[in-house]
Amino acid sequence: MESSILKSKQIKNYINGAFIDSPSATINVLAPVDGSLLATVPMSGANELNNAVTSAKAAFESWSTTPIKERVQIFFRYKTLMEKNIKELAYLVHIENGKTIDEATAEVEKSIELTEFACSMPQLIQGRILEVSRGVECRIDHKPLGVVASIAPFNFPHMVPHWTIPNALVLGNCMILKPSEQVPISSNRIAEMLKEAGLPDGVLNIVNGDKEMVEAICDHPGIEAVSFVGSTTVAKIVYKRSCNSLKRCVALGGAKNHLIVMPDAHADMTASNVTASMSGCAGQRCMAASAMVAVGPVDHIIAKICDEARKIIPGQNLGAVISAQAKARIERYITEAEKAGAKVLVDGRNYKVEGKENGFYVGPTVIDFVTPDMAIAKEEVFGPVIAIMRAANVDEALAIENSSPYGNAASVFTQSGGVARYIMEKASAGMIGINIGVPVPREPFSFGGWNESKFGVGDITGESSIQFWTQMKKTSIKWNAEAKTNWMS
Repeated sequence: MESSILKSKQIKNYINGAFIDSPSATINVLAPVDGSLLATVPMSGANELNNAVTSAKAAFESWSTTPIKERVQIFFRYKTLMEKNIKELAYLVHIENGKTIDEATAEVEKSIELTEFACSMPQLIQGRILEVSRGVECRIDHKPLGVVASIAPFNFPHMVPHWTIPNALVLGNCMILKPSEQVPISSNRIAEMLKEAGLPDGVLNIVNGDKEMVEAICDHPGIEAVSFVGSTTVAKIVYKRSCNSLKRCVALGGAKNHLIVMPDAHADMTASNVTASMSGCAGQRCMAASAMVAVGPVDHIIAKICDEARKIIPGQNLGAVISAQAKARIERYITEAEKAGAKVLVDGRNYKVEGKENGFYVGPTVIDFVTPDMAIAKEEVFGPVIAIMRAANVDEALAIENSSPYGNAASVFTQSGGVARYIMEKASAGMIGINIGVPVPREPFSFGGWNESKFGVGDITGESSIQFWTQMKKTSIKWNAEAKTNWMS
């Protein structure tokens, strides 16, 4: 599919409504599906960030005082543009990230839903007002922070920017977006379409770069808040560094999501859900199931999981992983677990797709008899791999789940309401699934984990994002001097 961005093979920064050439060095952006060169992207520096912040600050005064009912009209038009161009947007996600077209389309559909939610903000932030004493009223209004920043990961190049852009901008902020240097193409197209929808220049700015740019964003005195999505290791650094610069910050990290499978689970539904959860988006999502705890006699379900896994074919209904380095890392986890005594039931190592031999593919992999001390049981693999551990009872399974330092998601597969309720209450995770392998909340419910899967208070999506992207102004009002009845009056 033709795209002006792909034709140019050059990613630029987007500052004050225009794509700007960068004097910085560039790196190559490779297509995971076949290893071909897609574009080059600049590794911008602090001066380019300063220009973006200056642009955003200049736009803030007008944008923040534009009535919210007018701001959302731009996003209504933008939502329509996404719906009209969904095939192109999905193709860009597919080509730069490696997802299948169906998965990429679903990602863009989620972006549309997120934008739709932002359009409901006028109904959600109506200022509260109450007569607190005779002749005295108090009111609360939500006011934007100013210039904010969003640092996005490679695994959802279109959706994760929409976790932040629509809500933050509709609420009156101006934004600096830093996409992953591995997937910068979708962000450029987002900027083009928002401009077409009528977003004023300077309200959204995009700076490309790597670690240096992330550090500059955390340190910049002109940025009031930072959101981050990525690995836990980097999330901790971003959170500490941003807070040290007196910013508010929510940093979402990695995960090790456990699926607890009980003997009474519906076998076909469980096998289908578990397999889809571990292999969807090639396992490159922080809600992927990478650990399964088999409670008691569930070998019949594991056999069905293997059957389902064998139906997933790289290059057809399974996409590529992001890079050659990622492929090597994932396969190393499998090999190390096998050497440590785990049994590989379905092996996805060394997979080559005909006609795309230079692509980065790992086949679906099912590993049984993993022990909790193995690296594959504890660390985020980020590939289409599920490690199966064995437990004698529910409490032993919960002990395995609760021992993880992460806390994004946990699910249980059972037909027992009592068991489901028990696990729902005891699992140490922010998002729980009952017979659901990927328990991602739909809007208006917010996305957010616990423990080392999230640092900071509140969420960057859903209704709770209002608290993150705004500050409250409280006003007490009195007009009639004669109404003196108590200490407040």
